Amino acid sequence: MRFATIRTPDGSTAARLDGDLLIPLAAADVGELLAAQADGAAVPERPGDSPVPAGVASYAPVVTRPSKIICVGLNYREHILETGRELPEYPTLFAKFADTLMGARDELRLPTLSDRIDWEVELAVIIGRPVYRAGPDEAAAAIAGYAVSNDVSVRDWQRRTLQWLQGKAFQHTTPVGPFLVTGDECGDAADLDIRCEVDGVVMQQSRTSDLLFKPADVAAYASQVITLQPGDLLLTGTPGGVGNARKPPVYLQPGQTMRSAIEGLGECVNRCAPERVG
Repeated sequence: MRFATIRTPDGSTAARLDGDLLIPLAAADVGELLAAQADGAAVPERPGDSPVPAGVASYAPVVTRPSKIICVGLNYREHILETGRELPEYPTLFAKFADTLMGARDELRLPTLSDRIDWEVELAVIIGRPVYRAGPDEAAAAIAGYAVSNDVSVRDWQRRTLQWLQGKAFQHTTPVGPFLVTGDECGDAADLDIRCEVDGVVMQQSRTSDLLFKPADVAAYASQVITLQPGDLLLTGTPGGVGNARKPPVYLQPGQTMRSAIEGLGECVNRCAPERVG
């Protein structure tokens, strides 16, 4: 199945994809839908709302206010080896905030504080029920589905210190969507083509089978530290081809279009524009 969070004149709503139509549900977003389902509640269709054609829907982030966004750095084997590093024993985790999220078709507002803004297409994992101190099998069972994301990074701010947070947390810079796709529809995202294009030029391309730490591994590891809740997002890392590693480096510019796509999950297409401040 496929679920999205869409914007309507009456506010955002979770929706189920049925053919080419999105059927509004009685939940404000997919996170609320998952929380209700985890409690055993049925979520009916939203009364009085008409189906929305998927092709013209306004997509919000698939989960609008997750309690946690946990990201993994350096998780594609080929990307790690091309940097000259050894394969790590444990995932490198960092966090983002809900205010970084944006919809699959939203404008990407390039922060005016930097001219080194980079793309990082990633597989997003969406948790469906609470899980704590889990093994890989229990963690895998807690995954509700998968989505496309891009961990857009402000490289000069990221490199200011040994901690990456400030380069990863600029608001409205992380598209996630357009759908939550359940594992039965995508083979649990085990071997999917993943790519990022800028103005139609392929910058990154790999397969999710190259992930060193698989989605269940990441969920299990993070759950040792803190309880993962329905709607929490895990961003699993990016393959090689980022702009900062090119010689010379290449960064996103106003007017460009960034396309993040994963086979079977859909795509986020975001046009770049200068940040509007004030």
